[in-house]
Amino acid sequence: MEITPIATFHSPFKEKFGIPRQSGIVSALEGTIVLEPQFRNPDSLRGLDEFDYIWLIWEFSANKHASASPTVRPPRLGGNTRVGVFATRSPYRYNRLGLSAVKLERIELNNPQGPVIHVTGADLMDGTPIYDIKPYVTYADAYPEARCGFVDSNDWQVLDIDIPDEIAQQFSPKQLDALRQTLALDPRPHYHDDPTKVYGMRFAHHDIHFTVDGKKLKVIEI
Repeated sequence: MEITPIATFHSPFKEKFGIPRQSGIVSALEGTIVLEPQFRNPDSLRGLDEFDYIWLIWEFSANKHASASPTVRPPRLGGNTRVGVFATRSPYRYNRLGLSAVKLERIELNNPQGPVIHVTGADLMDGTPIYDIKPYVTYADAYPEARCGFVDSNDWQVLDIDIPDEIAQQFSPKQLDALRQTLALDPRPHYHDDPTKVYGMRFAHHDIHFTVDGKKLKVIEI
């Protein structure tokens, strides 16, 4: 079977570093889905605006090499413990397919690029190819009492964020909210623990530099 991208995703993240590790955990993060020219018939989206959430099937397009390992090291386990690739949502997979549930904010029909879908909470890099869109339905897709393996016993460490006012003022309120939520989840590799190291992350056309000391992340410049 050959599959063709039906759309391209656009987000504030121009590279992999810093992207939330799951969809929905940075609820303020805005993104758009622009359909490819041959799929821009508004009829294909008829009725979609009646759903609050949608599933995106997409490609880890920044991973250029196919995975050759049956095990990976999830960040949730500190980045040093290996588990089977099929027991994780790691981007390093035999087939580079991702699956994300995102909140559907609105569908913009009158746009020069054709229908544009506005969403929040996505964990996709700018330019990511989308292969399919499906509605999220609670009766079939939600199992709130389900066991979640190692995820249940390993909580994220949430960081305290310090962004100086002169830096914060360079972002819109929505961008700043999304940035704070993203940084609070600690975008570093989880085996890094050097308070003197300066990390860089591209977000909303800015290069953001920060340090982490214990549970405090400080943005030092952009």
